[in-house]
Amino acid sequence: MRKVLSIDGGGIRGIVPALVLARIERQTRKPAAGLFDLIAGTSTGGILALGLVKPDAQGNPQYPAEALAGLYEERGGTIFSRPAWRRWLGGGYPIEGIESVLEAYFGDARLRNALADVLVTSYEIERRFPFFFRSSMARADAGYDFPMKQAARATSAAPTYFEPLKIETGGAAGYYALVDGGLYANNPAMCALVEARRMFGQEDVMLVSLGTGSLTRPLPVDAARRWGLARWAKPVLDIAFDGVSSTVDYQLRLLLEKRYCRFQPALDPRLQDMDDASRANVRGLKLLAEALIRQRADDLDALCETLVSG
Repeated sequence: MRKVLSIDGGGIRGIVPALVLARIERQTRKPAAGLFDLIAGTSTGGILALGLVKPDAQGNPQYPAEALAGLYEERGGTIFSRPAWRRWLGGGYPIEGIESVLEAYFGDARLRNALADVLVTSYEIERRFPFFFRSSMARADAGYDFPMKQAARATSAAPTYFEPLKIETGGAAGYYALVDGGLYANNPAMCALVEARRMFGQEDVMLVSLGTGSLTRPLPVDAARRWGLARWAKPVLDIAFDGVSSTVDYQLRLLLEKRYCRFQPALDPRLQDMDDASRANVRGLKLLAEALIRQRADDLDALCETLVSG
């Protein structure tokens, strides 16, 4: 049975799936790259996916999931930092913060170096098509062998948060103009299933899907009736991300039945913001992950046994 891992987008909330994965790695005593045949991710989930498959100098996984959880605690403030004037004007975050963090974590590693097959989503805004960073394609075609740090930057370029990434290519295309894949696949599990079918044919697939929390904060209809374009910008993004995630979950429960499991907590409304890297918010997200792990302990035990036994 082929084993596939999918990780949702969600900004700073990525600490939740990172901690669930840390629990899985501790119990199985294996890194995620050794447990799964394919790891897919969108946005913050794409950063996690790439981090899990990045090799160190000896060819072993460089980052256990617990270390990647530390990224949100230690570097979240760098990624989501902007001067007061920019906050007042409602502008996005300077790219220097996130790019410095991705440089530190990924260095010169490239997609072809991935220790397990990886799929990371993005969207090309000039040609208007979904763009996938795939390690299998990177190994087959040098023109698609992008640096991991660029793939991580592209998949997390959420509109209103970070500017698009322009990736130069050596081919006729010239460049790709890329934004966050969460616009169409915030939950990339269906993309991962299709990729698994492409790679492994009709072999049985078990798919593990990790969410960053479902939204619970209501949008009062009487207030929303008076919103214009500016007020709707971020709520629309939240609706798209959350709606896509829930829809894909529903589809896969029907398609895969017992060969599919998803770990997704309901978010306290105070924890919903994707860009709140404050110490209090990160602590709240950690407590949420711990509660999810306790509540789903039996499911996690069964999953770990399956992952190890095959």
